[in-house]
Amino acid sequence: MRWGWAVSVGNSSVRILFIGELVPHSRTFQRKRVLEEIGCDVTAYSTVPEHESLDGTTSILCRILWKTGFPPDLTSINKVIVQEVRRSSPDILWIEKGNTIYPSTLKTVGILAPSTKIVSFAEDDMFALHNRSWFYTLGLKHYSVVFTTKSYNSNYNELPRLGAKKVVFVDNTYDIHTHRPLPVTPDDKAALGADIGFIGMYEKQRAESLLHLAKNGIAVRIWGNGWQHMSGRHPNMLIEGRAIYGESYIKSICSTRINLCFLRKANRDQQTCRSLEIPACGAFMLAERTQEHLRLFREGVEAAYFDTDEELLRKVQYYMEHETERKAIAAAGRKRCETSRCSNHDRMQDALQLINSIPRTG
Repeated sequence: MRWGWAVSVGNSSVRILFIGELVPHSRTFQRKRVLEEIGCDVTAYSTVPEHESLDGTTSILCRILWKTGFPPDLTSINKVIVQEVRRSSPDILWIEKGNTIYPSTLKTVGILAPSTKIVSFAEDDMFALHNRSWFYTLGLKHYSVVFTTKSYNSNYNELPRLGAKKVVFVDNTYDIHTHRPLPVTPDDKAALGADIGFIGMYEKQRAESLLHLAKNGIAVRIWGNGWQHMSGRHPNMLIEGRAIYGESYIKSICSTRINLCFLRKANRDQQTCRSLEIPACGAFMLAERTQEHLRLFREGVEAAYFDTDEELLRKVQYYMEHETERKAIAAAGRKRCETSRCSNHDRMQDALQLINSIPRTG
């Protein structure tokens, strides 16, 4: 099920207990902030300790537990949820992903506050075994609704088959405070920009495509985790060896003439967060061609697409030589973001409207 509609809801009386990885600059943090800005009464707790690093570094024990499908509850979040629900009986228990939330916790919420609607929001492919824990799988039946940015997760043989009662597909979004055109200085361009750039984690197919560009005379600057072993593979590949966040992330996009958007094969992506964030920054996006991308941005008008490494190379060469056309496409992509109701504010309003339509059990 895919949902999208214009709404106007009175949010001031909506009490939300918000649970997720509240790391600064994260999309989870952005959604929490938006719920506050549109008038909800939000009480938030993080599922990761304050010292948790943005690069996702975890202890060996945590990795082992994750491999078994039983990740540790590092912030006693299950206990916190029960205490908060017992204290305030929120209208909504909003859980980002929910891999460390025990099924017993969700069952207890249903007993303590049967009118509380339990919501999951996930941007990963939650049918894939490497993305979900046994806690998440066994707890699915307790959610009032599961929001997903992976269209196939709503198919009857995926999350519904695992027990989800209602699965709603939503497109990715951009954040109006974060993803916007920023002026960049020559120093910004030198420090963060490129003619051709990519921001994202290492994946084999991405590396092969970028190496193809490099071998054909195209210099590419790469930001993200997991690329260190590619350093020195080719002089045209500049491996920064680290992820970038916040203003640096935005300035990198705004300082790059062609921003590549690869989809993660391990997540069966048809679109990704960068699919919206790059155009929202008023920057030019060259992305993998999918039906969802084609629906979001018109090809050759609001974004450019490719299927093969050969087409990728041709498109890079073409748009490097046609600056006026490239800038027009970038501007049109930004305009499409502004007119298509695809910001976090729009998405959260829509989500609240749908949640409000679900009958209460208490």
